[in-house]
Amino acid sequence: MKNNINGKGKGKEYWYNGKLKFEGEYLNGKRNGKGKEYDSGGKLEFEGEFYNDLKWNGKKYNNLNEICELKDGKGLVKEYYNNGKLQLKGEYYNGEMNGKGKKYNYEGQLDFDGQYMKGLFHGKGKEYCNDKLYFEGEYLYGYKYKGKIYINEKLEYEGKFLYNKKWNGKGYDENGNITYELIKGNGKVKNYHLNGQLDFEGEYLNGKRNGEGKEYDMDGKLVFEGEYLNGLRNGKGKEYYNGEITFEGQYLNGLKNGKGKEYYDGELTFEGQYLNGEKKYL
Repeated sequence: MKNNINGKGKGKEYWYNGKLKFEGEYLNGKRNGKGKEYDSGGKLEFEGEFYNDLKWNGKKYNNLNEICELKDGKGLVKEYYNNGKLQLKGEYYNGEMNGKGKKYNYEGQLDFDGQYMKGLFHGKGKEYCNDKLYFEGEYLYGYKYKGKIYINEKLEYEGKFLYNKKWNGKGYDENGNITYELIKGNGKVKNYHLNGQLDFEGEYLNGKRNGEGKEYDMDGKLVFEGEYLNGLRNGKGKEYYNGEITFEGQYLNGLKNGKGKEYYDGELTFEGQYLNGEKKYL
């Protein structure tokens, strides 16, 4: 919520809960000049001077009451979760995260170590999962651009990405053998859960599931096999639970649509029509 901020002069902005978000000076509809910024709980986060909506000269506070001095939009910052664990630390430039930085999860484990631009991953960096390296390579405006993916510290994919989707590259098994190759997002692939279990195997087109494929749960058990279109279940398919079939029939845009059958303990319990995932009773 904003109040009296068009053009030049003093004004205020409010959070969705009615608490004050910002009070200060504006020019051309943007924060320019002296002002104060607050979090949604009403705690002061920054006081000083703004330039085109960016924090520029002043003091930036985190929830442990540590102070970061910003001068001409530059400084070193630290942010914390409400449990006191470090969430983010890195370089501020032009009033935003720009340069080297590190990001941590709620338990305090390292999630990312690399370069930022305008608050986004940009440049060289590494991602981690449960303290294990998951990705290393280059980012472009927040998305993976090229690099390597590791599962249980073994190389699983190496190549280029398009909006975080595997695009041009090769996939490997745990022994380092090539198991698939993607060219412009097309080919047969294998994707894995972070615990190393197979997640999906099947056909890709334009970086999405298209054609025949199979899905598996975190324990490696088959949960679906059938047809896909643009990343969604589309066409004939079967669902499983603990190795037993629970459904077979038609899908449209990821939902059961058309003829289908349901099973329980191998026994047929329903046969009929579905619409948008729901049974149609006559």
